[in-house]
Amino acid sequence: MIELIPAIDVIDGKCVRLSQGDYQSKKVYNENPVEVAKMFEAHGIHRLHVVDLDGAASKHVVNYKVLEALAGQTSLVIDFGGGIKSDEDLHIAFESGAQMVTLGSIAVKEPDTFNRWMEVYGSERIILGADAKDGKIAVNGWLECSRLELMPFLDDYIKKGVAKVLCTDISRDGMLNGPSLELYKQIMEAHPDLHLIASGGISCMKDIEALNEAGIPAVVFGKAFYEGRITLQDLKAFLP
Repeated sequence: MIELIPAIDVIDGKCVRLSQGDYQSKKVYNENPVEVAKMFEAHGIHRLHVVDLDGAASKHVVNYKVLEALAGQTSLVIDFGGGIKSDEDLHIAFESGAQMVTLGSIAVKEPDTFNRWMEVYGSERIILGADAKDGKIAVNGWLECSRLELMPFLDDYIKKGVAKVLCTDISRDGMLNGPSLELYKQIMEAHPDLHLIASGGISCMKDIEALNEAGIPAVVFGKAFYEGRITLQDLKAFLP
């Protein structure tokens, strides 16, 4: 059964969503992220993906107080990403209650640092963030595109011990036009033991059902829920 991971994206301490990573498209859905997290928890959700969008743009962790509140007031297993660029940022994330961190830009720009963190914290706590646009890896809150091709990037890190990957097709994120199912199938065919977390484009329960049928281990969803296209009742079929 596919693991359901709702996303809470944070700007100025508020629960927001963007479209294709465009900060100008910001829409605030709730002033209080803890309220949203408690609602998920009350309906049987166990995981949460928290993105510090201010941190991603400013290249250091910003909304750690929100993370502290989420971890302190729920028992959700939280992975946290956005702006983790230094040992201090990583320490802040874990000290503030994240059980896992999602790291993208640092894996592209400072692979030695990423590999060192993998050795120190292990593959259970470090998730590789692979955010792609036109097959190329994007970094820094998707504001920059690198020259790295997605598949070789994944191959290289999986060989080095990465066990969890959160992959987002930026062209689909927040657009509600369906996930990149073929891309995720391709990744799973190449790496059948990988804990792949699909992200971007989820528009309705049929998308989640299709990912589940394809054997994708986990899915992050956000906008479809906040826009009312997926309800908490809908999600019950996929909860233990």
